[in-house]
Amino acid sequence: MRRLDKIYLGTNTKMYKSIADTVEFLKRLDDLTADISRNLLELFVIPSYTALDQARRTVKEEYIKLGAQNMCWEDEGQFTGEISPLMLKEIGINIIEIGHSERRHIMGETDEIEKKKVSAALRHGFTPLLCIGETLEQKNYKISDEILKIQLKVGLNEVTEQEAKSIWIAYEPVWAIGVNGIPADEGYANEKHGIIKDTLIAMFGKDIGSDIPVLYGGSVNPQNAEPLIKEENIDGLFIGRSAWQADNFYKIIQSVLPLFKEKRKIF
Repeated sequence: MRRLDKIYLGTNTKMYKSIADTVEFLKRLDDLTADISRNLLELFVIPSYTALDQARRTVKEEYIKLGAQNMCWEDEGQFTGEISPLMLKEIGINIIEIGHSERRHIMGETDEIEKKKVSAALRHGFTPLLCIGETLEQKNYKISDEILKIQLKVGLNEVTEQEAKSIWIAYEPVWAIGVNGIPADEGYANEKHGIIKDTLIAMFGKDIGSDIPVLYGGSVNPQNAEPLIKEENIDGLFIGRSAWQADNFYKIIQSVLPLFKEKRKIF
């Protein structure tokens, strides 16, 4: 089965849920989705660092993959406040989220830093989820495509064709994220996903590049999830606050899964 014959659905809880909240959320989500074949669904949650150990003890990775919101590119050293790949590997984490817009635009991370983190994640057997996206200013200057290509070409610069088989991409326009985000319409999102896919194919070849999942994130909600997932170039959704209650997340999963199956002609 090609990777793109399954839908990728996940959430990053940012700095919101306590350990107890995270455990309760995961237990409920696990129960609700137990009857959905994981051949069709790649389900993942990226909680806060402090909840990761208990989260891993709560759900099996074959049902819900867990990710870290950030990671240092060095295994150890004088990096106060950072988290080592070895520490995350010890817990049993699957995914490393890299380059979220808040890391880039609040914490000042550059494409070069994201490149180091991608390489470190691959070196330790993680799935790097590289987040890319343009600001509103860049969009207004009509340089969105160039920005996305740069973020991909620098962030994935050291990735081999073989390693690229482990990469996931999330397109998150900066202007669409957060409480005051303006959701991108499905046509715009699909167009940018097309640019991303073309760039990945140019970098890694058609067979590998076209098989890299590209998820849309940015104010995904129950109203726009369906039109987004119908678009050809959108392989999944990286959902924010609309997925932070397990029952709400499950409703979105239920609504988009049949549409995805229809799009991919999975019967």
